[in-house]
Amino acid sequence: MAYDGDEPPHKRYAGLPTAHVPRRRTDAGAVAWYLSASEWSPDGPTAIAESFDWFFEHVDTAKVKAIVIGGWEECYSRDSAPIVSRLAGNADRLPGLRSLFLGDIDSEQAEISWIQQSDITPLLEAYPKLERLEVRGGTGLKMRPVRHESLKNLRIETGGLPGEVVRAVGDCDLPALEHLELWLGVDEYGGDATVADCAAILSGERLPKLRYLGLRDSEIADEIAAAVAAAPVVARLETLSLGMGTLGDDGAEALLSGQPLTHLRTLDLEYHYLSEAMAARVKAALPGVAVDLSDAQEEDGEDDWRYVAVSE
Repeated sequence: MAYDGDEPPHKRYAGLPTAHVPRRRTDAGAVAWYLSASEWSPDGPTAIAESFDWFFEHVDTAKVKAIVIGGWEECYSRDSAPIVSRLAGNADRLPGLRSLFLGDIDSEQAEISWIQQSDITPLLEAYPKLERLEVRGGTGLKMRPVRHESLKNLRIETGGLPGEVVRAVGDCDLPALEHLELWLGVDEYGGDATVADCAAILSGERLPKLRYLGLRDSEIADEIAAAVAAAPVVARLETLSLGMGTLGDDGAEALLSGQPLTHLRTLDLEYHYLSEAMAARVKAALPGVAVDLSDAQEEDGEDDWRYVAVSE
């Protein structure tokens, strides 16, 4: 069946309206193609392979600029390796692909830490002109260091990002990368990354054009902030984002005591555990910076537990 509605559930990606597969009467290059499947679907594809089959049979793929991979059948127990293989193996049929989102799956289908991912390196190797890669889900996620001349935006959303993936990102040569966003998550869901794992990223040696750095959703946010305070990469940033995690007064104090941040356009600390007094200090210290201190949290229980925004 074809989706012919004007407002699909996921409306836009990479500046383009989405077109859910299967869909008729669509200019292949004017939309972001949305491929998904569900074993519970009464009238749509029940296997992601069916979506790919229709896509490659009916779409002028030479014109395609953007693809979103939504849920696939049993994505909580079947990993994304067949999807990665299918995309990488058909790179010659997608010469114009510039934006790719692997795992645009909401919590109704699978919680973020249930999503079974795989090695995403073949995508970067197969698409040397790819400019935007976004991935959701950290379970099973792997990556090897590569050099990629074109990638401008890399986002990895997880409830727990393995340290080996963080190290691999830092060891990549990404001369065009402008936006790097990693949701580090918690150890309980595989987020075992340490400050040391972030060292290559914070040095900025392989990221000469980086303007946005997000080390978000971290349960070691205070430690990350202390490392960021002395990180060479910060001097070239326009936006620094340390939100969604457990950042408290110690981390904020480290930021204020470190290198100047007055060159930033935006300091994003949304969802934090700063006291009102410290929040006021941060804003006062950075009068020309747009400081986001929204969504203040309170520690929980006698042991003052802090929780990240996204974990399971």
